[in-house]
Amino acid sequence: MKEDASSVVPVSATGAADTADTSAILRSDPRTEMAELAAASGISSVEIIAWRDAGHPEAGGSEVHSARIAERWAGAGLDVQVIASRPDGASRDWAGDGYSVSRPAGRYGIFPSTLARGARRRPIPGRATVEIWNGMPFLTPLWASQPRVVLLHHVHDRMWDTVLPGPLAAAGRILETKLAPPLYRHTRLVTLSASSKLDIVRRLGLDPSKVDVVPPGVDEGFEPGQRSRVPLVVAVGRLVPYKRFDALVEVMVALKARHPELKAVIAGDGSQKAHLEALVAAHGAQGWLSLPGRVEPAELVRLYQRAWVVASSSAFEGWGLTISEAAACATPAVASPIAGHFDAVDDGRTGFLAEPGEEMVARLDLLLSDPALRRRMQRNARSKARGLSWDAAATSILRILAEQATLCR
Repeated sequence: MKEDASSVVPVSATGAADTADTSAILRSDPRTEMAELAAASGISSVEIIAWRDAGHPEAGGSEVHSARIAERWAGAGLDVQVIASRPDGASRDWAGDGYSVSRPAGRYGIFPSTLARGARRRPIPGRATVEIWNGMPFLTPLWASQPRVVLLHHVHDRMWDTVLPGPLAAAGRILETKLAPPLYRHTRLVTLSASSKLDIVRRLGLDPSKVDVVPPGVDEGFEPGQRSRVPLVVAVGRLVPYKRFDALVEVMVALKARHPELKAVIAGDGSQKAHLEALVAAHGAQGWLSLPGRVEPAELVRLYQRAWVVASSSAFEGWGLTISEAAACATPAVASPIAGHFDAVDDGRTGFLAEPGEEMVARLDLLLSDPALRRRMQRNARSKARGLSWDAAATSILRILAEQATLCR
């Protein structure tokens, strides 16, 4: 089956409203606007506190997000420093694109280290703090007296059970959902999607008026290209339990029975790689379902361009950045119906939301079998992705931070 050539033709952007239209805030050059916001609020430097930075071997969507924001703030003239954990054998300091990274402690030591450092220091004039709450909070309300906001992509909740043994998982869940939220009741939070906001408000009991939604952007370079001649399904992400790639392998095996020419690629690395390789081998699927590991950026773009559809079986996401990267390449998605995906995918328009299992098999089958439906979703996906802007995201978050700086005066 050969893909129609019209499926790879770029289309005009008409879907800005699909992403809360954050791009509308950019009335001028974004760097100028951010510089003016910072100057008016008295912010000259920003520290971003995160579990991992973009150079960490386990970096994912959260780290890409913080890096893109840091790059743009630095480009607007702010002194930006990311403070994160240090991987084994890695250097204590490195330089990002215009910003610096400090790694004062290891994987779990970063939390008490940051708390102790914050408790003994004095406020620095002109400095603001951004905390990235990634399951385990840094408790900035206890020690960061300067202007601050918190980036919370999603609630971890049951995700604790996939990364820690029982008692520790229970402790993490209690800290995240019971102990920490009262400390943050007066804090401005930023999340990526409206569905994630609803989940945060419901599970953490926070005031919805203090939770802002700022969608992510999409990197330049994700553009439509040459589609695969045969049906190709691509999935991208860290190979960790909560992504449920084992369920996706089973979906691909069932789909192969309906589409004998099917090829599939699951790109990424992580703790479950050996398990997934064994599962693929058990199904005798090595000839058509590949696990190439982490791929270079150019190869990632090529995979999105060649794919007929991108799939995600993840159980937890703040948005689903791989879905939007694929959409920028005019590739629709079939993804699990979870908070985050509800906003990244317009169900029935830019792809489908479906539970991993028979429902996902059926939706993928429909997209692969119907060229007209696929072309329509390709155009819609491309349009939606073109409404996502890192400049708009960085400006929106800085505007919120500037508001907090004004209140602190």
